[in-house]
Amino acid sequence: MSSTRARSRTATAARVRKHREALRAAGLRPIQIWVPDVRSKHFAAQARRQSRAIAQSAQEQDDLAFIESIAECAAT
Repeated sequence: MSSTRARSRTATAARVRKHREALRAAGLRPIQIWVPDVRSKHFAAQARRQSRAIAQSAQEQDDLAFIESIAECAAT
C-alpha cells in the first residue's frame, strides 16, 4: 500500500473518530439496526403473501382501518 493511501486512511479515521466523539459529547450513542432487505425476492414474496392474507381475511376492513389510523397518527 502506498504511503499516500495510508495517510488518507489515517486522516479519514481521525475525522470519523472526532465526529463520533462530538456526537457522544452531545449525549448520543451509536446503535446498529438490522432491517429487512426490501430489495430481496424473499421480502417481495412475503409482502405479497401477507397482503393476500389480509385481503382474504374476514377482518379485512378492521385491519385496514387500524393501519390507516396508525398512518394518520404518524403523519401528525
